[in-house]
Amino acid sequence: MSFFTNLGGLWRKGGQKPVSVKPKKTEKPVIKISPKIDNQSLLLAKAKSQEIVLEAKEKAFAIKKESDRQLEETKQKIEQHQQQFQQKSAEIDRKVGILEEKSRNITQRTNQLDKRAENINSIKKQQLSRLEKISQLTKDQAKKLLLSAWEKRLELEIGRNIREKEEEAKLTADEKAREILVEAMQKGAVDYVPEYTVSVVKLADEDIKGRIIGKEGRNIRTFEKITGVDTELDEEGIIRLSSFDSIRREIARVSLEKLISDGRIQPSRIEEIVKKTKDDIQQLINKAGEDLCHRLKVYNLPRDVIEKLGEFKYRFSYGQSMISHTLEETKIGTSLAYETGANANVVRLGCLLHDIGKVIVNEEGSHVQLGVDFLKKYNIPKPILDCVAQHHGDEDFTSVESVLVYIADAISGSRPGARYEDYEGYVSRLKKLESIANSFSGVKEAYAIQAGREVRVIVNPEKKNDLQSAKLALDIKNKIKKEKVAVPGQIKVTVIRETRKTETV
Repeated sequence: MSFFTNLGGLWRKGGQKPVSVKPKKTEKPVIKISPKIDNQSLLLAKAKSQEIVLEAKEKAFAIKKESDRQLEETKQKIEQHQQQFQQKSAEIDRKVGILEEKSRNITQRTNQLDKRAENINSIKKQQLSRLEKISQLTKDQAKKLLLSAWEKRLELEIGRNIREKEEEAKLTADEKAREILVEAMQKGAVDYVPEYTVSVVKLADEDIKGRIIGKEGRNIRTFEKITGVDTELDEEGIIRLSSFDSIRREIARVSLEKLISDGRIQPSRIEEIVKKTKDDIQQLINKAGEDLCHRLKVYNLPRDVIEKLGEFKYRFSYGQSMISHTLEETKIGTSLAYETGANANVVRLGCLLHDIGKVIVNEEGSHVQLGVDFLKKYNIPKPILDCVAQHHGDEDFTSVESVLVYIADAISGSRPGARYEDYEGYVSRLKKLESIANSFSGVKEAYAIQAGREVRVIVNPEKKNDLQSAKLALDIKNKIKKEKVAVPGQIKVTVIRETRKTETV
């Protein structure tokens, strides 16, 4: 068998063409349908289609019936709405007609009133002109005459009302107010050592003055130039330091004591000691501010505000230490706030910060305004700013807390021994109070007593009765307040009317 024979007989030996093999044809199967089965299927299909048609017609009829019903309901609603709209439209037309009629009536009445007003004004002018001719007085003169008569008539009524209100207030308020103030002052009592504005350095040896003066006075000149204080060496055994700035004076005092202790007194050493002392004093100021806040249970104040409060350590108000005054006032004010139900925290901060303007020395203005402007920079709440602005009564009080700060400041500043001031200012203030009282008619004598905290007025009993005397006290008080007499604490006005009858046999 050859190679090509082995390949399935597709090729013949000797290069013969391959024999193609055709596949056999497959016959399709024939499906025969029985005529009997076909007719039954048709009948069933027709019956089914008729049922579907009938069912569709019923649904269509039901849908049409429902649509007709809804359409009828909609028509009825539309007719109802139309009727209601027509009724409302008719009602609106009726009301519009009524309003138009009223408007016409009002217009007519307004015109009538305008005419009447014109007639009245014309009659008034004629009558006024006749009255001026008859009385020979102008309108302003007559008005002034009437007001003067009414003022005299009401003066008695005003005095009577003042007296009644004072008696009523005394009956109900004196005892309770006394209890509250006494208790508040007991809680506000503080222990402190009086400090004075003149600093004195004692010397163990009089020869040390020569070393302090130095050759040709160079040491003392350097000391005064750097510290900014005046140095007096006239008294034996002491050196007196004077300056309006108490911080400078304290720096000079401490520096001088260090120089005397060190013994090396020369310009370069003086500069070194003074510089170091300034840093030490600043630390003491910061510590004093923190200590003051902690003693009054106030925390989280801005650092600059605390440093300003620390300067109270070296500041005095009428000779009273501001640290002591602030402690005393804050305790009194807080106690009063608890007693009266006011906001104790607002009163506490108001008392603490009320005099902060007194340590602002590089700006011009009253310490009240300087303090308010300084605190505004640090977003201090307005109720506290009001307490600071009103603690001297320069502005009207806007809250109970402002009144309590004012009262606490007055109690602390006016108690015996709290303050002292120069003799000239003292005499000038008392004379001004007496002159204010003497400026009123009917005043016989006036005396300013108790360091100016009371003005005692003696009236002429023939010119002022009891009710007029009560009004006189009120008028004097208002004028003193208007004149803004600078007195530590409150001023009491006492009017005395005394009658005497003498018979001789």
